[in-house]
Amino acid sequence: MSDYDALTRQTVDLLRDLIRNACVNDGTPDSGGEIRSVRTLEGFFAGSGLDLEVVEPHPGRASLIARIRGTDPTAPTLALVGHLDVVPVDDGGWTRDPFAAEIVAGEIWGRGALDMLYLTASYAVVTRAIATGSFRPRGDLVFAAVADEEDGSRLGVEWLTENRLDLIDADYVLTESGGAMVGPRPLISTAVGEKGIAGRRLVVRGTPGHGSAPWGARNAAVIAADAVTRLARFRAPVQITSDWRRYVHALELQPALAERLLDPHRIDDALIELGSLAGFAHASTHTTFSPNIVRAGVKDNVIPALATITLDIRVLPDLAATDVDAYLREALGDLADDVEIEGDDFAAATRSAVDTPLFHSLGKAVRRAYPDADLLPVLSVGGSDARFYRRRGIPAYGFALLSRHWDYGTFRQLFHGNDERIDIGSIALTVAALDTVVRDFLD
Repeated sequence: MSDYDALTRQTVDLLRDLIRNACVNDGTPDSGGEIRSVRTLEGFFAGSGLDLEVVEPHPGRASLIARIRGTDPTAPTLALVGHLDVVPVDDGGWTRDPFAAEIVAGEIWGRGALDMLYLTASYAVVTRAIATGSFRPRGDLVFAAVADEEDGSRLGVEWLTENRLDLIDADYVLTESGGAMVGPRPLISTAVGEKGIAGRRLVVRGTPGHGSAPWGARNAAVIAADAVTRLARFRAPVQITSDWRRYVHALELQPALAERLLDPHRIDDALIELGSLAGFAHASTHTTFSPNIVRAGVKDNVIPALATITLDIRVLPDLAATDVDAYLREALGDLADDVEIEGDDFAAATRSAVDTPLFHSLGKAVRRAYPDADLLPVLSVGGSDARFYRRRGIPAYGFALLSRHWDYGTFRQLFHGNDERIDIGSIALTVAALDTVVRDFLD
């Protein structure tokens, strides 16, 4: 058995334990329960000689941090940042128990398997291997297994940044959202930035009445349904970014289709031709508004007087909060006067430069596994803890190395979806690549 075989086996075992801990974050402070996985990691690191620090800003919402001190205080520090929480599941949509961590046909099934527990487990395994081996890094290596990423990180990296920056501070960061192959060459998607996030809630007020006489009633649920429909149909202006141009070129499509995908006036009609990539393509070129929580009514025979719509808004680069609110009013049209817009949360898109020593190390690791491959910088359409570092000018990349088993469209669809899973081949590639990167960058 090679050293990498052993690391892969450890990662698989640890991943399955983390899935079974079911640290489900439903957005309420008392959910998550990341302390369960922190205890699992404490057991995993036992005997490694690592000093572990656990912070718990709210009961049960714990993060664990370890730091291996380098031999040269002037050398750069690398942080491996993975989250422990996962999103809720729709039990009826799963083929298998989402928290049993079954291995089926070489794949580990379970909520969080892909987002992002396989990476958190890989980070832990590589950190332990460095701590117990003969290699002595010049710079510090930080391992951070954090809480609450799936609900904005207020009890995770945001809290650590504001209260214990000394624990997670670094010069370079690796985290989630990379690794899938793109195009025939292939190129390995590596997240160098991510869209911004805006939080808004729409409030609709109606007039209560008896449900037996709905004609002519001002039913808040009906008005809200109209608002949801308008939001679903709304298309914000297309933005063809340099990242999207690079991505389209990497696909090596037929010239006519590639031309349409780079034309702001024709891209929407061309999306259907991309199959599983269509959703990613749309999100890469539009600011998106997704109405994800709709609430109305108090009783089945009472016309609702109040309805609320909670939106997940992902914002392309170079847009401001005022642009988001203007788009909302445009989408609502003549309903705008009947709908109150609450909330002003806004975080702009972030991006890291690619001309860095760490990005160079990532490329070397990729070519070691796939000699004909290279990195493809992409703008992630989702959010990650990388944004807290990028805002401070610290390069942060979403990196992994997945097998040819995955195309980018399928990879993205499994995030927060049914039947989430990761193949053991991808775990083997990722843990080997991460071990290579850490040793190369910190040597």
